[in-house]
Amino acid sequence: MPRVLVIDDQPDARTMVSIVLRINRFEVVEASSGAAGLNEFEGSKFDLAIVDIFLQGTNGLDVIRNMRERIPGFPVVAISGMTALDFVVDAPELSSVVCLQKPFRPADLIAAIEAATASRSPGAGVVRVAGSAAS
Repeated sequence: MPRVLVIDDQPDARTMVSIVLRINRFEVVEASSGAAGLNEFEGSKFDLAIVDIFLQGTNGLDVIRNMRERIPGFPVVAISGMTALDFVVDAPELSSVVCLQKPFRPADLIAAIEAATASRSPGAGVVRVAGSAAS
């Protein structure tokens, strides 16, 4: 069972992501802050991380950089409800990060996870998965 670290300071968003993942047979570890997420990451093995870019007290990009310093090319889905995440393209250490804009449908989340795990090699480029709760 793939193990996923979900880092989001919004409890409702974190819970929604975790429920979708558990329904799709992922083992989920939740963290409510960047510091808590990095502690979990340092202490355990994960197959993927889902990281909110705008965390209170921490920049999600710094969290991702930290993860990538430890494990280059580590699969990450960056999520945000505040921006289109276009700036991620300008950060080479964030190559192959999959970007997903809130709100998103469960199918969008699963597609983003598939894209992130398919693009494990550094330099694969930033992938954007359109997220929208509207039908």
